[in-house]
Amino acid sequence: MKNENKGSTEETTPPKKQCKVCSKADFRYKCPICLIPYCSLLCFKKHKEISCVKPAPAPENAASTITTVDVDRPCYVDVADEVLERSQLECIATNTEIIDALKDKELQKLIHKIDSSADAEIELDKAMEDEAFRLFTEKILSTLNQSGSQQS
Repeated sequence: MKNENKGSTEETTPPKKQCKVCSKADFRYKCPICLIPYCSLLCFKKHKEISCVKPAPAPENAASTITTVDVDRPCYVDVADEVLERSQLECIATNTEIIDALKDKELQKLIHKIDSSADAEIELDKAMEDEAFRLFTEKILSTLNQSGSQQS
């Protein structure tokens, strides 16, 4: 596996899906309040002994409802060809139809649910059943195809 963050090609291992309570087992669940990962009911109960806090939502800004993303968070992929190039990401980020679609609160919630899930692939499969999400992904793919044909 390669760390594809910021163009680095050094060999790294993917982050461990370790329980943040006992640090012994892989987590399978996340606290519904603070999203801390845990592995069992016992760890959940232990976690609840300490008061957990719901992450504060980003302040609503009338000019923009799109929140920023932690771009320094490492991204791990199995196949290097699946990593988008900077120019492709810029095409997506500047496409007005995609920007407008991302203003939809339900779409934002769906994307957040996928991103914060312990098993994002399962959540992505579920999201694909939603027509608005499916149309959103088709628009991204269309934009990528257009940017690919322009670069050729």
